[in-house]
Amino acid sequence: MADGAMGTALYARGFSYRSCFEELNEAHPEVVEALHREYIAAGAQVIETNSFGANPYRLAEHGFESRVREINRAAARIARRAAGDAVFVAGSVGPLNRMLEPIGTLTLSEARAAFRIQVTGLLEGGVDLFIVETMSSLAEICEALTAIRELCDLPIVASMTFTEEGKTLVGDKPGEVKRVLLDAGANVVGANCSVGPQPMLDVIERMGGDVLLAAQPNAGLPRLVGGRYVYLTSPQYFADYALKFAEAGVCLVGGCCGTTPDHIRAIAKAVKGQKPNVAREIVISDLEVEVPVETTAGGVAASDFRADLGKRFLISVEIDPPRSINPEPFIRHAQMLKANGVDLINVADSPLARSRLSALAMSHLIRREAGMEVILHLSCRDRNALALQSELLGAHALGVTSVLAVTGDPPAVGDYPFAKAVFELDSISLCRLVSQLNLGKDLTGRNMEEPTRFLLGVGVNPTATDRVLEFERFHKKIDAGAQFAFTQPLFDRDTLDKFLNDVASFCTIPIFVGIMPLRSAKHAEFIHNEIPDMFVPEDIRERMRNSGTEGAKVGVEIAQKFLLDVKPIVQGAYLMPPFNKFEMAVEVIRVLEERMKDKG
Repeated sequence: MADGAMGTALYARGFSYRSCFEELNEAHPEVVEALHREYIAAGAQVIETNSFGANPYRLAEHGFESRVREINRAAARIARRAAGDAVFVAGSVGPLNRMLEPIGTLTLSEARAAFRIQVTGLLEGGVDLFIVETMSSLAEICEALTAIRELCDLPIVASMTFTEEGKTLVGDKPGEVKRVLLDAGANVVGANCSVGPQPMLDVIERMGGDVLLAAQPNAGLPRLVGGRYVYLTSPQYFADYALKFAEAGVCLVGGCCGTTPDHIRAIAKAVKGQKPNVAREIVISDLEVEVPVETTAGGVAASDFRADLGKRFLISVEIDPPRSINPEPFIRHAQMLKANGVDLINVADSPLARSRLSALAMSHLIRREAGMEVILHLSCRDRNALALQSELLGAHALGVTSVLAVTGDPPAVGDYPFAKAVFELDSISLCRLVSQLNLGKDLTGRNMEEPTRFLLGVGVNPTATDRVLEFERFHKKIDAGAQFAFTQPLFDRDTLDKFLNDVASFCTIPIFVGIMPLRSAKHAEFIHNEIPDMFVPEDIRERMRNSGTEGAKVGVEIAQKFLLDVKPIVQGAYLMPPFNKFEMAVEVIRVLEERMKDKG
């Protein structure tokens, strides 16, 4: 048993993310030691030093680059004091937060030298082993392993981050990562951070083989609640996955961002007496259940969104731009969707802070090549007010005049966690900016040559943890000029009815209900437990658990029933087909055509 989060735990105790957590080893050692003791009391047998970012480059951001050895030495001594002789102390070594050559300017030898300074301090403080973690670059983690091996022969756990697609940021597969890390001197290999338990289990299974494995997932994805980012995955869900990790061969299990002593306590209770199944045969099934799609002969004319909004029931389907420079497959998807009765395509702006092709470029290409109305998601995460206005003017010039204003997910949850967030505006102030442009005035209030004609949409989450705050913000978005709203995915009519009743006093704009067809029981559990503020009712999860190999078919049937149930009370539907399975969206909306035939 390893421990849980250090950084997010200190954040929960009131220390700002802008502060230097590692400097707390000297400024507030009692706080760090108390946290170590909480994890030990919860059942941790290995605790990590508070030294994740205690390297010269990250400490330089706070002016502490001259105290690298001292801060690391203090981190190890605090942990050693809390651990005594009964618990192992692992020296935590994280990434340098600098791009290495050839893309960046930091050389490999400079990286190794930086790691050597940190490792020296941790050795002076008396660590028992090292955990090199949250690495996204094989080149960087190998320099860290080499630096440790040049200084000692203590055990090393080498852990990298993987995306939800089961690969590293640059596309390395788990099996390849395992081989490289073992060759570089690691004793234990594994994964940590970035994703929750379910996608991490897929990575661990693909590492496979008779080797020692480690898993320390996040507590799902963070959610902004009351001005602070919190993680909402429950300790019991973590405990359930701890048993699955043991079955997959994991011998060191713990938690990363968002995990608390309660998570570790639940895991420890669940795995007590279990032995990791390290000598097993791993069979990975990538079987996809395809839903047949027949294209409507002759196609369908493009919707006039401005004219049709609020006057007839509209269907929009979300497309995430590709991670590459090739948009062709997604344009073909849009053409197929249009031919099967979809009215609109909405294009996400690097959702979950995962870097993708420009949403504006993708919107323009779909509009031009597929002849469809497009709704551009515009995020405040990556642009200041000046850049947002420029993006809006550029979109308008290209004919993309429907916009969904979103605040955006923080970079910490994405594939470039070292990226700097902007958030100069949020979705409410972005609405005000768009409305001002529609009045013919720019950021400064100066008159423009002519006003814009944007249709402005916003998001709203009927199942938000803080419903009062969510609905207050929704009210402000409407007051700021929102003309339509997309909800988060919902799965039952009761939730939608309650939401519409709660906002009835101020909501005068068309509502598009979010619908996500489920693909499997595993998918349903992931959505319910690892995606913040999303709720899949127990009866639906039970139905998916009983679906066997027909999960996708049952998921479509559930979505079809929900669509028919809610069509009379909303103005449109917003479909989010999982894993680019756009044929599932077509199957869901086909029920509308069938219903019309029945009535005819």
